[in-house]
Amino acid sequence: MVQIVLIGLGAGVASALLFASIASGSPISVLLFYLAPLPILLAGIGWSHFAALIAGLAAAAGLGASFGFWFFIAHLAGVGVPAYLLAYVAMLGRHTPGGALEWYPAGKLVLWTAGIAAASTALTIPVFGSDLDSYRATVKQIFERVMRLQLGTPAGEPLKLPNGGDANAALDLLAIVMPPMAAAIAMLTSLFNLWLAGRIARLSGRLARTWPDLSAMNFPAMTPVVLLAAIALSFLASIVGVAAGMLAACLLLAYAILGFAVVHRITRALSARGVILGAVWLVVLVLGWPVIVLALIGLADGLLDLRKINKPNSNLPTNKPE
Repeated sequence: MVQIVLIGLGAGVASALLFASIASGSPISVLLFYLAPLPILLAGIGWSHFAALIAGLAAAAGLGASFGFWFFIAHLAGVGVPAYLLAYVAMLGRHTPGGALEWYPAGKLVLWTAGIAAASTALTIPVFGSDLDSYRATVKQIFERVMRLQLGTPAGEPLKLPNGGDANAALDLLAIVMPPMAAAIAMLTSLFNLWLAGRIARLSGRLARTWPDLSAMNFPAMTPVVLLAAIALSFLASIVGVAAGMLAACLLLAYAILGFAVVHRITRALSARGVILGAVWLVVLVLGWPVIVLALIGLADGLLDLRKINKPNSNLPTNKPE
């Protein structure tokens, strides 16, 4: 137990330092800030969820004591609790009737990440406003200050965009688009940190569970219904609509990840697999919008089982899983 406490405290200190690094304002500090959940996840996956709990509480308490109450809340809600929950869920397992140990599936873990990211981002809504108008007005003010700093426009002068576009319309669009984007970014960083923590634990021999075949993951049958409900609620002109939009964005991202899994699985039998996968990743990273196509592929897989062409009973030759 002493080791668990020490590991938790050490991970908490590391997470707090990574989180506080954003105050330096240097470009590398942004990367370090996004890695703040990593020590907590590593403690939870490599040792115990109690170590992750201690790490999250210690990091938040240290930041609160050093910088104030809001830093305590920000780390606890945005980093500590999400990282603890992900580490806990990732290491869940149960014994099957045959006696084998079955670990928590990767697909449900992705959905947990989506839900946690949406919830943690939605918790920030009251900070910006108690109703939709005040919320969007505050978000617009923040982005207006950022744009004025970048363009060198004093506060007393009208804001003009370099391309001659309507600055007010651009700010209105940002106030609508950025909340769901923030939730999606939170989900992506959480998944990356979870994957990285798992890899580090595996390389060091601390990973107790088996590494999942990510290309075989799938989602529960009710997931599309939840996605459709979130999309429908996102059109409400209220704070509920903003929160629903965050959940919808995270679930769409989850289906895009499932789409990547489908592409990775169905290309195993192809000799040009490396070229195809490289092209898919490059197009998505460069253009961005093709991620919607991958989300549609993920949705279609739930209905049509697109990966059946690469299952053992298929007539197509298959390669061994990676």
